[in-house]
Amino acid sequence: MRGWGLAFVEAGRVLWWTVVLAVRFGVGRRDRVRSARLLRAYLLRMGPLYIKAGQVLGTQSGLLPRDAVEEFRTFFAELPPMRDRVLRRTLRRGLGRSPDEVFAAFDMRPVAAGSVAQVHRARLDNGETVAVKVVKAGVRGRLEASSTVLGALLAIVNVLPKVRGYDLPGHFRELRPLLTGQCDMAGEGARQQEVAANFCNHPFVRVPRVHEELSSRDVLVMDFVEGAPGHLPDEAGLPPNELAARMQDAFYCMVYFHGVFHVDPHPGNLVFAPGGLLVFLDFGLVGRLSEDDRWNLASFYYACIRKEWTTAVRRFTRAFAVRPERLSGSAYEEELGRILRRHFEEESSRWSTLAFLDDAIRVLGRHGSRITTAFSVLALSLLTGEGFIAKVDPDIDLWATTRRFTDRFAPYLNDGLRDRLQQQMAEAAPRSLALRKRAARRLVAPTHFDRFVLPSAFPLVVDRAYGSKLRDVDGNEYIDLGGGFGPHILGYAHPAVVAAIQDAAARGAVNAVGHPGEVRLAELIAEAFGPDHRGGTTPRTPRSDLEHRVLLANSGTEAVQVALRIARAYTGRQRVAKFEGHYHGFSDQGLVSSWFRYRGDPRAPEPVGNSAGMQDAVVAETLVLQYGERGSLDRIAAHADELACVIVEPMPSALADYDAEFLRALSDVCGKAGILVIYDEVVTGFRVAYGGVQHLVGTVPDLTCLGKIIGGGLPAGAVTGRADVVDTARTSGDPFHDVDGRAFAGGTMSGNSVTCAAGTAVLEQLRAWPDIYPGLRERTSWLVADLAARAADCGVPCQVRGRDSIFSITFDHATPSLVRDRLAGLDVTATLALAYHMRGHGVFLPELHTLLLSAAHSDADLEQVSEAFGKSVREMASAGFFSISRERLTGERL
Repeated sequence: MRGWGLAFVEAGRVLWWTVVLAVRFGVGRRDRVRSARLLRAYLLRMGPLYIKAGQVLGTQSGLLPRDAVEEFRTFFAELPPMRDRVLRRTLRRGLGRSPDEVFAAFDMRPVAAGSVAQVHRARLDNGETVAVKVVKAGVRGRLEASSTVLGALLAIVNVLPKVRGYDLPGHFRELRPLLTGQCDMAGEGARQQEVAANFCNHPFVRVPRVHEELSSRDVLVMDFVEGAPGHLPDEAGLPPNELAARMQDAFYCMVYFHGVFHVDPHPGNLVFAPGGLLVFLDFGLVGRLSEDDRWNLASFYYACIRKEWTTAVRRFTRAFAVRPERLSGSAYEEELGRILRRHFEEESSRWSTLAFLDDAIRVLGRHGSRITTAFSVLALSLLTGEGFIAKVDPDIDLWATTRRFTDRFAPYLNDGLRDRLQQQMAEAAPRSLALRKRAARRLVAPTHFDRFVLPSAFPLVVDRAYGSKLRDVDGNEYIDLGGGFGPHILGYAHPAVVAAIQDAAARGAVNAVGHPGEVRLAELIAEAFGPDHRGGTTPRTPRSDLEHRVLLANSGTEAVQVALRIARAYTGRQRVAKFEGHYHGFSDQGLVSSWFRYRGDPRAPEPVGNSAGMQDAVVAETLVLQYGERGSLDRIAAHADELACVIVEPMPSALADYDAEFLRALSDVCGKAGILVIYDEVVTGFRVAYGGVQHLVGTVPDLTCLGKIIGGGLPAGAVTGRADVVDTARTSGDPFHDVDGRAFAGGTMSGNSVTCAAGTAVLEQLRAWPDIYPGLRERTSWLVADLAARAADCGVPCQVRGRDSIFSITFDHATPSLVRDRLAGLDVTATLALAYHMRGHGVFLPELHTLLLSAAHSDADLEQVSEAFGKSVREMASAGFFSISRERLTGERL
């Protein structure tokens, strides 16, 4: 009842002061500055919800006259604070004791006072200076009451035919929790820490550290930041154009890369610290974009960049509109298409998010829809942020910067970069380009010429490969870091492998009948993974006393398909669990949530397909988990009665590392529930150890899928594991029982003599040369550290990760643990460009793929790779790929 009482009081206040405002507007002179002063006084009286609107107006130099805008600038940090008596009472409640018991010193005069809270300087016993943010007394009640009244007013207004299509009450209901939740300092502290983690290694963005042990629902304690307040950009120590560019980069980084963004980036929430650093404050209002939101946003911008207006209309509707099914027909499409063309083509040099969204929202309303809440929050953020940026640099071309930023997210080269590289490649590799054109007439090659989703602008066309080198058809030689995506651990054309292939081919290239070679290869694999394997730690599972069986296939994809079928047949259950971002080949099951597209809560992902033509039922029935998360184990246990198996990359290629503790816990949980564990070691098998990752972590899965190395460079796959499980694919001798209870596995070329000979030669070399693995481990460690150091010397935000011959390079300032976050923060254009710059310095690395070392790489090769990387990063930095200071380009090392 108290809440409704406050609402009634608030309604009375709104009515009274609105009438007063109307009278004052009607009396006296009519000019915009006086009107702004009256509106400012009105918003100040109405409380925090209305003051937020005034803060937005305080950033809109392009919307209001400068003198009028200045009237709202005091809303950034000069609002009335609490009385000292009330402040002490609030602090005691929030801290649980007197502030004198917590702080060595506390300044009762606030350094800033906003609409919801005020900030004070204090000193801890250890001498550290902190900022103490305190929620103003009575603000929670005022926000709740204001929200109730505003919701009621919108419901009344909604009866008008002209506004009914906008669904203002429904829109506000979705926004209300965001607005009222800004009084919770514990929640704000959590959001602040999340944003801080996203910017942890950023070259010029900082977020103050939160002191959790001193914070509560009413009080937030954080590091104190010295610097110029946001409303004094002239004191930032940077030219206006560079400062504005940094601000826009930071704002858009939150949106496009992190999906977690500051909704209220006005001058009162930003400090310009020494060294040109931007320090963000106040995370009471934080917006979020889901994986689908970011995907839809990027795809919409990309269609606009390409001027594909029909596609852009369809993607806009999918991305921004509520009830998109209402939006169809030529009238809607033509009207929205005109607006898109006008803003993205004709008026791009005068870009205004406000103007674009105003026009687009009107179109949606006229056709019975409205913008989604997520994007209305984003619009508020961009409106405030862009207004702030334009105040710092009135001459900034917002769309040019936006275009550059959306290009960084899109998996394609922008036109300018493509043209420059096209000229370079035409000079260096004319035969390769000509052969690509020739291939386009007859060949579809999704792995290289026509790579799916991430097309290669300049695929390499190789004439010969040997050792650690590739030579293209134009005679250019490169040190290879692709390794054919995995098979060539000994290097290309190893003499023992070549001799084995030649001998097997001369003997007839046998397939579809038995031969000694398949038996020998199976024996080597079984010995490497069985209980008598030589290497790794002692297996911890009670099943280790069972001998292993081997089933040969033609690829890693086939091996996974067979293993899943065996698991279903063995357990009598149908459902499969897999981990987000783990790639298990190109089958429908293997592709679910495997790369590029993810959906749902990061801790409990939803399945999503990554290709047209995938069976919807297969996608929907897959349980998607998160690698390394304890919650994933709980979800497995909850679905135990329906799961046949859990398939996992024990060392995910995207992360280039493994979580031994998690893998052991996974074995325990699945073992107790009778769920089979399948390791996909197609890449890591015989690469990280003689056997695979399981030997390094001390686990023995029920089944292991292999490929790559076991074929010696030829197509190959295998399933190995417990005899009683693999024997599910062996005939029972009873044809009727086979159909009912056995798993069929075919393949005309499976176990053919040429592939078996090549694979046997490689495995025998690896078994006889145990020092190869420590050597690869040492070389990988050196190269990872050296490349990271070279990037750091140039100030480039770059993450180099790897171990045991597998590593990756991504341009990202954060260090996320989830694959989806790594992809979201990935500067795709820069990563693509690195591959082409490296090629110019004699090094081939596959664009956007895991990188691999082989035993054929020499110390001189690694030195050349390091030098090439240093030169490439410097060239890219000079070309403006990265948000770094110009002075960082003068370092000596690179």
